[in-house]
Amino acid sequence: MPSDRRDGCARPDRKHLRRLDRIYVPGAPVFFLSVCVRDRRSVLARPETARIVSDALETSLDAHGWMVGRYVTMPDHMHFFATPIGDSARSLSGFLRYWKSTTTKRMRAAGVAGFAWQREFFDHLLRSKESYRQKWDYVRLNPVRARLVSDPSEWPYQGEVHVI
Repeated sequence: MPSDRRDGCARPDRKHLRRLDRIYVPGAPVFFLSVCVRDRRSVLARPETARIVSDALETSLDAHGWMVGRYVTMPDHMHFFATPIGDSARSLSGFLRYWKSTTTKRMRAAGVAGFAWQREFFDHLLRSKESYRQKWDYVRLNPVRARLVSDPSEWPYQGEVHVI
């Protein structure tokens, strides 16, 4: 989805764009995904809330048929890489819809009143392993560009669930 924002978060005035239910490319496609907290609330970069979103990423393969690679959780948004595994994997929109629903319920249960994700999300189909490396190098520097840390390795809210 086009975005005027460098962090990949949609402007709230944009209408939701339809996505392809499935795409067929040789091998498993890898997507670069960005999701943002509604109203850009800074609630994700805390130990308890970051754990909620990372736990949900870790269960994505069993729950949705999506393998998640590297991820970075920022205060008001997160980026991650994911790929569908097998024919039973949910569509990209279905995967993110259920992932957002699960994390929203868990956030609210943990006391983050009124938590919600923006309806839209940014997705980019990577074309090669080189593209994955280049995107990751860019994304992992987000906490440095935001002046949250001086070195990306210092940022505690990042990781890798599966090697993809």
